[in-house]
Amino acid sequence: MAPLVHGFDWPDRLVVGTVGQPGERTFFLQARAGKQLVSVALEKEQSAALAERIEEVLDELMAQDGNPYSVPALTPEGLVDNDPLDQPVEEQFRAGAMGLGWDPSTAQIVIEAFPIVEIDADDLDLGELDLEEIDVVEIEPTEVMVVRIPVGTARAFAKRTREVVGAGRPICPLCRIPMDSDEHVCELPDGFR
Repeated sequence: MAPLVHGFDWPDRLVVGTVGQPGERTFFLQARAGKQLVSVALEKEQSAALAERIEEVLDELMAQDGNPYSVPALTPEGLVDNDPLDQPVEEQFRAGAMGLGWDPSTAQIVIEAFPIVEIDADDLDLGELDLEEIDVVEIEPTEVMVVRIPVGTARAFAKRTREVVGAGRPICPLCRIPMDSDEHVCELPDGFR
């Protein structure tokens, strides 16, 4: 059966936002087109990696001779979006694998999010494990989110995402662990005092 595709070719809005307090936040990739609203839960690290990779792709495209796709170096002022997530935030699925691509025919960044696929370990018969005899089984996802955005929107999306990721708990400069309160106790490696 073909997966349910939540497609957004030119969304009215695409953002990463959070629900909850720092240290307990849930990250969401949210797209809206008209009345269609889809929110996909992400890990903080997925959000950061997505923003970083989008910036890399945009910088590579901008560096091409003559910048043929008119990729902006900075976020266009009219595309800045600092508003909270649209309500209601209802998790469509939790993202497992994500894909990022470039469509030169439309000059758009393409973002794909696939749900986590859970496999019951009891259903697997591993017996004597011989890596050469393992059959790879491709599992078709039940749904997927596919969003296509122009380069200016992609630059604004990446900037906002980096800001949202960075708005969490401050990092201790000594032990590099997030600080939950003013009563933070460093967990320094042996030999450091």
